[in-house]
Amino acid sequence: MPKATPPPLFPYNYPENPTLPRLKSLFANPITYTSATMKAWQYTSANGVLEKNLYLNENAAQPSQALAESDVLVEVISMGLNPADYKLAEMGCVAKVMIRTPATPGLDFSGRVVSTGSAMDSLKIGDAVFGRLDPTQHGTLGQFIIARYDGCALLPDGVEPDQGAAVGTAGLTAYQTIVPNVKAGDRVFINGGSGGTGTFGIQIAKAMGCHVTVSCSTGKASLCRELGADEVIDYTTTNISQKLKENGQIYSIVVDNVGTSPSDLYKAADDFLLPQGKFVHVGGAASLESARIVAKRLLLPGVLGGGKRKFEVYSTKNKHDDLVQIGQWMMEGKVKAIIDQVFEFGDALKAIERLKGGRNAGKIIVHIT
Repeated sequence: MPKATPPPLFPYNYPENPTLPRLKSLFANPITYTSATMKAWQYTSANGVLEKNLYLNENAAQPSQALAESDVLVEVISMGLNPADYKLAEMGCVAKVMIRTPATPGLDFSGRVVSTGSAMDSLKIGDAVFGRLDPTQHGTLGQFIIARYDGCALLPDGVEPDQGAAVGTAGLTAYQTIVPNVKAGDRVFINGGSGGTGTFGIQIAKAMGCHVTVSCSTGKASLCRELGADEVIDYTTTNISQKLKENGQIYSIVVDNVGTSPSDLYKAADDFLLPQGKFVHVGGAASLESARIVAKRLLLPGVLGGGKRKFEVYSTKNKHDDLVQIGQWMMEGKVKAIIDQVFEFGDALKAIERLKGGRNAGKIIVHIT
């Protein structure tokens, strides 16, 4: 493991800020390394559910590969869970081909830099950072990770580590599906407004000056309105597709975070998306039904009953500048992470069970350090 010198006691200029007690305490002591091991939740089998395969290893091997020029070694403070964390680890033979075991799940993180690659000049030892990993053997449910520059940015002044850890996948997905496709005054429809991606999406669309319509359940409607949604469609009482048709061809983009419900949403978009509008498919369970719906949306021509609007299946990409902009909005108070529940490191299994239950409003965070 690359050597690290102790970071400054507290890298920012707000040691008296009462909203940052945890970050202040974490930076109160310099990092010291006396072994090549770390604590990490790991799995060796990708068959069955992750909760049954995951175990706590107090002496797991730290990432040992040499840092590339633009890499940073990060001690994780907090991590944010995503459905991809368990979906990938439950893919059987596919998972084993993609990721070596024993493996640690987790993509999203906040932490502090403990070592840098030779060409890294924008991030320094001791910096507080946040970001996202691509799927890897050493995920963020472990104490140390190697992050690439594209997936890592400075944690802005005044932003708590838990807030930073919640950004990663959900924040980048919301940003990249909305920002390149809208301008001020456009109308956006977000299917699934109360989850991690949806809550970021509402705020990012509002930061861009858009009118926002979302779908959610009755119990989460107030949350979506508080975040800035101009119109909320309650899917438990209202036919989403019909309601949007009644609104007319006014929307510039649809971001479908649900993926499978309503199943006719893409075809119905002919009647509520502008002719030049785009339908972006984000969500959906890893199932045959989900695959069938995506295939139909992609392949069925309009003349045979398919949708006519531009259709895109989205995949999240790590991009440093996007993280920086999200961080800037967070520092300005325009965007915040909605955190459903926070778990301590020893309760990681409970955190995954909470995520799988599907009742969370916002992100689920696990404290690592």
